[in-house]
Amino acid sequence: MSEEISSLPPQLQDQIMRLQELQRTLQMVVEAKTQLELELAETNRALEELEKMADDALVYKSVGALLIKTDKKSVLTELNERKELVNTRITVLTKQEERSRQKVKELQEKVQAGLRGTNVPA
Repeated sequence: MSEEISSLPPQLQDQIMRLQELQRTLQMVVEAKTQLELELAETNRALEELEKMADDALVYKSVGALLIKTDKKSVLTELNERKELVNTRITVLTKQEERSRQKVKELQEKVQAGLRGTNVPA
């Protein structure tokens, strides 16, 4: 801790440390959500391209370092299941992000009040 923080009351130091922890958590949630949104966009593009193809068209899917021949129907099923899972995870992360932002806001207000001292109305 810096000298400025170490000169603050212990309760306020704890609040500041908790605020920093919450901000890091929020950042990780936002990054995870962004990654899932990119994956969802990629899945949607793949679904759009598959829909344009004939039902009997040759389709290959990537499995590790290999391309495996498969049928359009099974790839569509896999991609739709993946899309549903990713959407669910995005919904969960969105709720977690909202809760985290609210906690950060509340703790920021407490820290600011603590820094202003007794001049803050209750």
